[in-house]
Amino acid sequence: GHVWHLFVVRHRERDRIREALMSRGIQTGLHYPIPVHLQRAFADLGHCEGDFPVAEAVARECVSLPIFPNMTDLQQRAVSEALSDYFNNPTY
Repeated sequence: GHVWHLFVVRHRERDRIREALMSRGIQTGLHYPIPVHLQRAFADLGHCEGDFPVAEAVARECVSLPIFPNMTDLQQRAVSEALSDYFNNPTY
């Protein structure tokens, strides 16, 4: 069997997507919001914002969608429908 524990997607409108899902009671997560080179633990390496633009973009754009062991078909459908409504309704 699988051991999936994160379902991470990337989109430039991450924060708007999160708001749209939250308005329907669907929680999301941000598992890696700060790129490694900008974390305090690595400050002594001297990196600053802009040094790794791809990592920084990923940190800004990734969102973890709900996934958990006993997620029902109804819960999966709710997430799918909320995302579909967001992307198919330009005024959402």
